Amino acid sequence: MSDQKHATAYWKENLKYLLILLSIWFLCSYGAGILFVDQLNAIKLGGFPLGFWFAQQGSMYVFVILIFVYVRLMNKLDKKYGFDND
Repeated sequence: MSDQKHATAYWKENLKYLLILLSIWFLCSYGAGILFVDQLNAIKLGGFPLGFWFAQQGSMYVFVILIFVYVRLMNKLDKKYGFDND
């Protein structure tokens, strides 16, 4: 595989991961915090409505978790395409 095709395949897979992870974050922050808040408020978490919790705390927690997931995925992707320094 040529270097250009190799880099293109790497970048396409990277963008796929980014789109998936950002979609998850969008659904958790905008979807759960704004769009589906009325349905989620019927559920309580720690004494607070779940929709309120997602709007105030949940989306930040999900974002931090997705950062760690992205790092792990990128480490695997780097090894797959030979871009790791180890």
